[in-house]
Amino acid sequence: MRKQLTKSVVHDEPLDMMYMAADGSISKRRIKALQVGEVSFRAYCFLRKSKRTFSIDNVLALVPVITKESMVI
Repeated sequence: MRKQLTKSVVHDEPLDMMYMAADGSISKRRIKALQVGEVSFRAYCFLRKSKRTFSIDNVLALVPVITKESMVI
């Protein structure tokens, strides 16, 4: 997870994340990672429209957001 988060910070790429909160609820969020620490990371959360701190251990899945480019011929 940490490697993918670090790559997202370096390349400024958004990620889709499945996250389990402290109360056990699971949410799907689109994030843009800003800073990666030892046990947590800072990211802009598009769901909450604010910067948030997430625990790396609570991340269930991370998937890069792929934007499809359309080509005009």
